[in-house]
Amino acid sequence: MAGRINDDDVKAVRDAVPIDAVVSEYLQLRNAGGGNLKGLCPFHDEKSPSFQVSPSKGFYHCFGCQAGGDTLDFIMKIDHLSFSEAVERLAGQAGITLRYEEGGYTAGTSGRGERIRLVEAHKAAALFYAEQLGGAEAEIARRFLAERGFDQAAAQHFGVGYSPAGWDHLTRFLRGKGFTDKELILSGLAQDSRSGKPIDRFRGRLMWPIRDISGEVVGFGARKLREDDNGPKYLNTPETAIYKKSQVLYGIDLAKKEIAKTSRAVVVEGYTDVMACHLAGVTTAIATCGTAFGGDHIKILRRLLMDNATAEVIFTFDGDAAGQKAALRAFEDDQKFAAETSITIAPGGMDPCDLRLAQGDAAVAGLVDARTPLFEFALRHIVARHNLENPAGRAAALAEAAPVVASIKDLSIQHESAVQLAGMLGILDEQFVVKRVAQLARWARERGNQPQQQGRGRPQEPAPAAPPAALGGGPALNLRSPAHRTERELLKLALQRPALVSPAFDAYGTDEFTAPPYAAVRQAIQDAGGAAQGTEDYLVRVREAAPNDTVRAMVTELAVEAIHAKTVDEVYAGVQLVQVRLRAVDRRVLEIQGSMTRLSPQAPPEQHAAIQQELWVLQQYGQRLRNRGAEGL
Repeated sequence: MAGRINDDDVKAVRDAVPIDAVVSEYLQLRNAGGGNLKGLCPFHDEKSPSFQVSPSKGFYHCFGCQAGGDTLDFIMKIDHLSFSEAVERLAGQAGITLRYEEGGYTAGTSGRGERIRLVEAHKAAALFYAEQLGGAEAEIARRFLAERGFDQAAAQHFGVGYSPAGWDHLTRFLRGKGFTDKELILSGLAQDSRSGKPIDRFRGRLMWPIRDISGEVVGFGARKLREDDNGPKYLNTPETAIYKKSQVLYGIDLAKKEIAKTSRAVVVEGYTDVMACHLAGVTTAIATCGTAFGGDHIKILRRLLMDNATAEVIFTFDGDAAGQKAALRAFEDDQKFAAETSITIAPGGMDPCDLRLAQGDAAVAGLVDARTPLFEFALRHIVARHNLENPAGRAAALAEAAPVVASIKDLSIQHESAVQLAGMLGILDEQFVVKRVAQLARWARERGNQPQQQGRGRPQEPAPAAPPAALGGGPALNLRSPAHRTERELLKLALQRPALVSPAFDAYGTDEFTAPPYAAVRQAIQDAGGAAQGTEDYLVRVREAAPNDTVRAMVTELAVEAIHAKTVDEVYAGVQLVQVRLRAVDRRVLEIQGSMTRLSPQAPPEQHAAIQQELWVLQQYGQRLRNRGAEGL
């Protein structure tokens, strides 16, 4: 093993890669005020952004699910990496050579995490396949691309390659790069043969590298080129530690910035369709990889689209029966989007790739513009199955279609769609249809299935579950309490702006913080050297000093949460210092007065005198704080 990563190198990695740059690879971030950024949390399902990033502090925190930490914590959690794997991933991006405590500079790969190794194997394989595309054997692959309107530049842009037809070309190449047979099997790039030796999984095929949202190659899609290939037309990487087909979208690495910028995503059906759309200027196009569009795909898109009033997801499907079935399957998930969903079908049942070949780039762009709301498509499909020439057929169509309209959350769209449905069915009394839809919607709401909401036609976001008491959700912490609010503000100042409260803050005891979570944070600050040491790596040291994950999460939360003041200066800091100290003094005064009441008249005079002296000193100190503020501390 290469050993423990040098602490200075870990610090260099943390400093080299800004947290907002890392997080924005996975979700769209917008200004949250106070120097913070916000987005939809990637760790739990939400429609309103409660996930915040503080670039200046280097931390993130979700106020919905309480996830939080620094850049390394984020990478570890979102990509399921170990600590060393996360450090190695970011070090590679920053060009930092890591040193290991046992063995100096790493010369080999034995200490690299499994996931990192699998990603590196795919990166090397992608380069290998791309290089093979220029060889004599790959002429059939180049011809395939050319026949579909893709030149060499297009192939390079998408990283398209070719897998040689031999048994183990890639296997031998990757072995030469230091990868083991076990790693090649685990990666899905190779498979066991009858002889017991690994052979290439992909042979004699056109290869598309499939990248995750951060741009890492995690798998491949392979297209059959020769008649003597007995395999399926398309062969994808099997499920591995880094490739889950339900959680990847082809082209998302190229499309994500434009999706976030335009609040629009175009979902197509294949790799060549994505290529055609991007080359035609529709650079928000993406596709699933050998599976139907589902819930995990929706989560990826929602994090990029956020809860934008103009967000839209457009599906393009073939006009055949399979395409219509796919469209209806997508409609079943319609309400999970925080966006409008539409569908577009090319004339003659052509896909975007065919359409670009036949009519050019403008036709592909026009296809996207000629979209129809997905619920309208679903209605027309339902109605078309019934005989509208007789009352029984119209009644049956209404019975099937009315619940679809009733599921639309926006009341104005629901009403207009009900009127539209009446027209489709040829029912002259449109108010009959409107009332029927409204009745179904009311019944659904009463059953709790359809929470009503105005605007955009989306369900209301359920309130996040209350955090545990130690994080502020129970009796240990009451943010309606003035004392707790002030203690929280003072701790935020001590973590975010330590110079404003030092050195006074470091003289405060943990007993001056009445909420146990706040007392624990105060102790962590003390154990880290105090607020006066709030210089480089201060927040990292405080988090490391926290006794457990609960306190550590509270530290992160307070380090990211905005300070509730228009002007954060010494005056504001002084007010918080005084209020916390004054409340502590008043509590002690009440305790002493209670002790005096309970003190026996027969107690020694010196005991009475000592208590009275302490009471007098505290009362004088309290009066000084009230009169002079921070100067009286």
